[in-house]
Amino acid sequence: MDPINHFGFSYNNSHQHLPIRKFSQAARVEQDDPSSWDMLHHHLDDDNVYPYDITASADSTEHQFVDTFFNNDHYHDVDFDLDLDLDLDHNTFLMPDDNTDVPMMIQGSEHDHDQDQMRVNGVDDGLQLVHLLLACAEAVGCRDTRLAESILSKIWCSANPLGDSLQRVSYYFATGLKARLSLLQTNINPNGTVSRGVTLPPEVTRKERIEAFELLHQTTPYIEFGFMAANEAIIQATDPSVRLHIIDLGMDHILQWRSLIRTLGSCSSSSSAMCQEVSPKLIRITGVLGDRGDIMELETKTEALVVEANTLGIELEFRLIAGPATSEMLTRENLSLKEGEPLFVNSMLHMHTYVKESRGSLKTILQSIKKLGPTLLTVVEQDANHNGPFFLGRFLESLHYYSAIFDSLEASMGRNSIERMKIERNHFAEEIRNIVAYEGTERVERHERADQWRRQLARAGFQLVTGMKDRHVTAMKSLKSGDGYTIGNDQKGYVLLGWKGRPIMLAAAWQPSSPPS
Repeated sequence: MDPINHFGFSYNNSHQHLPIRKFSQAARVEQDDPSSWDMLHHHLDDDNVYPYDITASADSTEHQFVDTFFNNDHYHDVDFDLDLDLDLDHNTFLMPDDNTDVPMMIQGSEHDHDQDQMRVNGVDDGLQLVHLLLACAEAVGCRDTRLAESILSKIWCSANPLGDSLQRVSYYFATGLKARLSLLQTNINPNGTVSRGVTLPPEVTRKERIEAFELLHQTTPYIEFGFMAANEAIIQATDPSVRLHIIDLGMDHILQWRSLIRTLGSCSSSSSAMCQEVSPKLIRITGVLGDRGDIMELETKTEALVVEANTLGIELEFRLIAGPATSEMLTRENLSLKEGEPLFVNSMLHMHTYVKESRGSLKTILQSIKKLGPTLLTVVEQDANHNGPFFLGRFLESLHYYSAIFDSLEASMGRNSIERMKIERNHFAEEIRNIVAYEGTERVERHERADQWRRQLARAGFQLVTGMKDRHVTAMKSLKSGDGYTIGNDQKGYVLLGWKGRPIMLAAAWQPSSPPS
């Protein structure tokens, strides 16, 4: 009779390392392909794309994860200095009542004993759910569909898109695992290899996706943080000039440029010296759309923004180009660049889509941008390592990251918020599914850490504009947020937004380290 593991599943000798052995595929990789060890050490030594200690035990890592989830003030060893005591507006978001029923994030009570027991049970339930997720991820990584489906049937008993933060994020990760299983089952060739290029039908319409993004912008500081950081960098770097040109990579909305126009409009009516110095009369914005961009929809929105800009005394011109951007597209001729016109290249949550498995695509795009001779390249990205070489490490890192986000959404918007549900289902769930279900060219959500971006941009000939960080953070003081959000910098030029110390977003300005050839 097959042995029984502590999930209640039986498994034969080929899976005795399950439910979880290590959070790396190192042991299995060595058995299947010893040469892969060289690739692993290359990544660890050079790009540091797989930060986890491959000797860490599964149990200790799981306990650490659940412990950090249930203890909100857990991130002491953070990636940035929180030396700024910003007096942020704590009334911006609707916070849950003190009496809100939060089963796994227990509020204070007179019944200390019962409350402690509920907390213990909540932690135990959370530990079991996380353990099931990781066991399922390893089974999927081993292509053991039978075992993975059995574990998924257990996960569905606890994961719930309407439950608490951990239950909700677990539901979407389980959905991603189910999608990966579906792709494996339909794309395995007779020789055992996996076909690439096959994708699942989208679960979210463009209208739903855009609505969710706009709700995220309206109700949390995550998106506005990026707009403010990038726009502040552009304004600070603009010499007294009558015109400027902005290339917007992956343009999918006009929210950032509405913010910029209104900032400049209010500046034009101010008597401050800085505002008088920065007063462009003509702004040209060339939007290079992403894969899912809609030119006709954007044209309607840009026309309305042009009218608003005119009322503020700013002449605004838009030109939209079907994307995605390529090195052949990014030339001075194609982009109609003009001599003496300050050029800014902006990438809002888009640069990671150029990161491929070889990283050659990103370097090519960055070098093409450098040849344009921009005054600045502004980059806003998720501060997370979702591009590690091994599936299990990527799965665990992304589970940490999105758990923090889901926790922040519930704290800011409440358990029963319809807006929060739309944001999670139509925005973050799509990111999670792409990270978990896909590989190869279909996996586009390849988020990187700040240090990785620093290395990649430096190799392409860019350097951080470090002198702007203090002005950035000063501008961030006006950012509307609530309890738990933290803003700081990493002393190297990045401005970072986090949730209770866990970095979530990064923003930085870059300039060519040498004139374009």
